[in-house]
Amino acid sequence: MYPRAKSLAVAMFCALLTAACSTTQAAPDHTGPSPLTASAALGDFGSVDYCSLLNVAEVAPGAVAVPTFETCLATRGTQKVQLGPLAFDSDPNIKPYPYLGSVPEGVAIQQSMFNDRSACTRAITFADGNRLDLSVTDTGSDQATRCGVADAAVGSALAAVTANKVGRLTFPDRSWGRVAPCVLLDSHDLDAAAGPGSKPTTSLSGHSCIRGKVSVKLTVETTEPQSPPEILGGRPARVRTAGAFCLVDTTQPAPGVPGRRELAEISVVETAGTANDATCALARTAATSILPRLPTP
Repeated sequence: MYPRAKSLAVAMFCALLTAACSTTQAAPDHTGPSPLTASAALGDFGSVDYCSLLNVAEVAPGAVAVPTFETCLATRGTQKVQLGPLAFDSDPNIKPYPYLGSVPEGVAIQQSMFNDRSACTRAITFADGNRLDLSVTDTGSDQATRCGVADAAVGSALAAVTANKVGRLTFPDRSWGRVAPCVLLDSHDLDAAAGPGSKPTTSLSGHSCIRGKVSVKLTVETTEPQSPPEILGGRPARVRTAGAFCLVDTTQPAPGVPGRRELAEISVVETAGTANDATCALARTAATSILPRLPTP
């Protein structure tokens, strides 16, 4: 073959090869939307304003909503709608539920069968397994109406999340919202009450902590105290029992929020059954150690 003819043949072959390659198509993109995690939906758990997720005018018209450090509580007569807290532990009472509204990718709406004659409970479970609990309670017997309010609250929370309308709380100086509760439990003074070898474990929100049999929660008071106060750790405190728990509560005016009070709740659980005088003695001991370390307004 002449050199010129040979060069032409090679050029034609390369041209054909290039044309063949150019018809190959890129692989289709199957990534789609990312499954929605709790952190992507809510941001910093410690500063979420849960009342920003609850459209009270639509869900419970006329209700008064109070944001706490971990929840939003909306009260309308005897009806209470509570959104929050966040949880990461498993709950055997939570079952699948055919929620009819729109749900983001990776999110599941479930219901709890616990106490389902006086409460309707929902769980918004995110792709990372963390869930936002929601409940509606009242003194009536109309479960269908309660669950209608609960489903409306679920829709309100999902709408706020997908529209990036999650609000934030701010904690002024001396607010208990700035306190790390696990630091309060990290003391040898609590060894007897908490149990040997126990270690503090914080909640998702960072406003409550548990160490063995002792826990402490820092939040906003939503109900008026009923029992008379006594002095524990230099502060007026109220002691009460609730099932297996003995609880010690103390409050302070909420810095920067006129008319509201912050609440510190210390509890000791009686693992053998119902809380008794011995349980409350341990709770008083725990309070005597913890309360003096809380800031004052």
